[in-house]
Amino acid sequence: MENIKSSNPTQKVFSVLSKVIPPLIGILICIALIYFFSNNAEEALESLFLGSFNSPYYFGAFLTQAGFLLLAGTGAAFAYKSGNMNLGGEGQIYLGGFSSCMILIFVKGNPLLIFLLALAASLLSGALMAGFSAFLKEKRNALPLLTSFLLSSAVIPLIDGLIMATKSNSSTNMLSLPYIDEVYRLKHILPPSPLTISIFVSFGICFLSWLIFTKSKFGKEMAIWGISEEFARYSGFSSKKNSYLSLYISGALHGLTGFFAVTGSYYTCHKDFYLGMGWNALNVTLLASSNPLLLIPFSLFLGWLYSSADRVALTQGFGFDISAIIQGVVLFTTAIPLISKKILSARKEVSNHE
Repeated sequence: MENIKSSNPTQKVFSVLSKVIPPLIGILICIALIYFFSNNAEEALESLFLGSFNSPYYFGAFLTQAGFLLLAGTGAAFAYKSGNMNLGGEGQIYLGGFSSCMILIFVKGNPLLIFLLALAASLLSGALMAGFSAFLKEKRNALPLLTSFLLSSAVIPLIDGLIMATKSNSSTNMLSLPYIDEVYRLKHILPPSPLTISIFVSFGICFLSWLIFTKSKFGKEMAIWGISEEFARYSGFSSKKNSYLSLYISGALHGLTGFFAVTGSYYTCHKDFYLGMGWNALNVTLLASSNPLLLIPFSLFLGWLYSSADRVALTQGFGFDISAIIQGVVLFTTAIPLISKKILSARKEVSNHE
């Protein structure tokens, strides 16, 4: 009994370090890249660490990106917590933004009703797209991790093609739908930055997910499915309920992220607006181990890092996409502990069978 008690503090420290060290390693690698490849390393590093707090615009842009990461990250947490990894976040965000934008542009009527219809369309489209992976899992025993990624890879070029089909009616020069009317645009709360009330919605949904995970029967069953599928089956928990509900919620929150991006930041659905959102949100979820309360600080941290990297890439004249490299480095260093844990678990299971 004493050994168990004495090991608990050590385990807690190790757990904290396993979450903090990977992104710190990623930051050190990014600092090295900026230092060696920037024309003015000191100015670039100052912009990276302090630039997001120098003006209302940059501060609001950082919070906006953090809000998107938090909302989509909460969606990814539902899938990850239940043992149904959702890798189709980017396609679900794109589809949610596209479906809502189409309604806001082409459906006429009462503005409030149209706005609510677009909101519902973003939630439903994302939910159905993720839910199809649940259907394939229950009917064909296909891994959601694989099917969600493949479906996203198929949907993204399809939406690109549909957007191209509207170019004859578009008032924009880029590959995008027409801009939505001003009546549908969310008001900015920290001008001139794109920050809107969506940041508060993201925090509210994150807190609600914490209540679901910790207080509800469904949340506790979902956690058991994520820890041990075999134990959950022996306990009589419904596989269909776990798969469909967790992936429906995951897809809906990704679709909602697309809706807020369209109505609050871009005012249109354009090609690649989703780029990085889904994978970065998954990065947040992995760092937080799908704990909603930890999603908040990690979303703020990565939102700051990615928005700062974008600004450095624009202002320091790099000959390559330093922002994408920084995102990739952080994602890679974050995934290493998870991959190592999976490998060790698989080896332990094999040795037990032997």
